[in-house]
Amino acid sequence: MTDEEQPMAVEIDESVLDGNAVAGLLASVMGTEMTAVPGRCAHCGTVSVVATLRAYTRAPGVVLRCPACSGVVLRVVETPSATLVDASGVSWLRFERR
Repeated sequence: MTDEEQPMAVEIDESVLDGNAVAGLLASVMGTEMTAVPGRCAHCGTVSVVATLRAYTRAPGVVLRCPACSGVVLRVVETPSATLVDASGVSWLRFERR
């Protein structure tokens, strides 16, 4: 095989999940199912549903990043006395009326 025929090695970060991994946490915090909710990244303007955000869960709390630019979109931290939500990285979230 030549170098051109060699399959490319793709580095996968197994600590990164998608937004579906934190669906239960988001539903309990926001009071509704969140994975199908679209939102706009305040950093790059990409519109995507919460399920496609990249979830980092190994920190004290959860960090959700934009799949396009890696900007922080949402942060959720649970403490003994409160749940803190930082949504400064999202321009808007669209909740459909039922």
